[in-house]
Amino acid sequence: MDEPAAPASVHLVGSIGLPTVEDVFRVVGQTLGPYLRRIPDGEVGGRKLWISWQYPLLLANPGLAPDPSGAVRPTNRFPLLRLADGVQATDIRFGELNYAREARASYLDFVAARDRGELPKGIRFQVCLPTPFAVVSSVVVRASLAVVEAAYEGAMLGEVAMLCRHIPHHDLCIQWDLCNEMVVWDGQPTAGVPCGDEPRERILGRMTRLCAGIPEDVDTGLHLCYGDFGGKHFVEPRDAAAMVEFANALCMSIRRKLAYFHMPVPRGRDDDAFHSPLRELRLSQDTELYLGVVHVQDGVEGTRKRIEAAQRYAPSFGVATECGMARARSEETVRKLLDIHAAVCGAP
Repeated sequence: MDEPAAPASVHLVGSIGLPTVEDVFRVVGQTLGPYLRRIPDGEVGGRKLWISWQYPLLLANPGLAPDPSGAVRPTNRFPLLRLADGVQATDIRFGELNYAREARASYLDFVAARDRGELPKGIRFQVCLPTPFAVVSSVVVRASLAVVEAAYEGAMLGEVAMLCRHIPHHDLCIQWDLCNEMVVWDGQPTAGVPCGDEPRERILGRMTRLCAGIPEDVDTGLHLCYGDFGGKHFVEPRDAAAMVEFANALCMSIRRKLAYFHMPVPRGRDDDAFHSPLRELRLSQDTELYLGVVHVQDGVEGTRKRIEAAQRYAPSFGVATECGMARARSEETVRKLLDIHAAVCGAP
């Protein structure tokens, strides 16, 4: 039997950890250009810390106030928020969340880099968005969650609409980052992710609404995430079974084409026990799979071992890191990670 071919594509999950958007497009284009179908802007500045940059926006809302208990979430240490005294559900509104405005500026850099030949023709500009549930549940007390989340979800769908008005659809990819949802679905309790008892049907219902707001000709991808706080997962997946189950359920619930799924693979898991559930994955023929097999600690050799293990159960997939590359990682580490991606890929 012929040996499986080396992966021919690379997915960049979100944050990249280079100083500027122009650096991201130039360096990543030079290192990984032939293997890329999409590229994010690297989530520079405050976005490097994923949803943390949204806390000032929520705190500035006149309908919200710090909870008198002084409680904080152990991961971000932000004081939790609640509805302010006398505020009704209908009073909570959000305007721009600034995701689309940041993306519109980066898209200009994307076009310029493509025109200079730093990025290949046909590549899409990837915008990574957190789910409203992840943002709001991380900073709002449980009693106020439903009201605030509904208002924030409406604003996030407004961000999606703005993206789709201002960026040509053939150039655009929107990725939803499912971190809190993935950890809740997995079922391992952790203080870092609240609402561990959230019903699965609500999780699926949220994703159905969020994906319904994206036009069919815009690529839509889902990043299943176990977190990256301090460079570590909130909990480690015991194997790929929960991710496979969640992906299959999402495919059944979301009635539109999904361009790809991304799933992490912990370092040290090059065993059959972790990867064997991948044979139960039921993605459509048009949906790509990317596995987060790239780790800097064991480099090319360790990454190839994880690829070989996964290929026994999922013969066709591209490679990625577990999560974004920026948090708790130096620029030198980021460049090493990019080089590992290139080293393990075959002809595109």
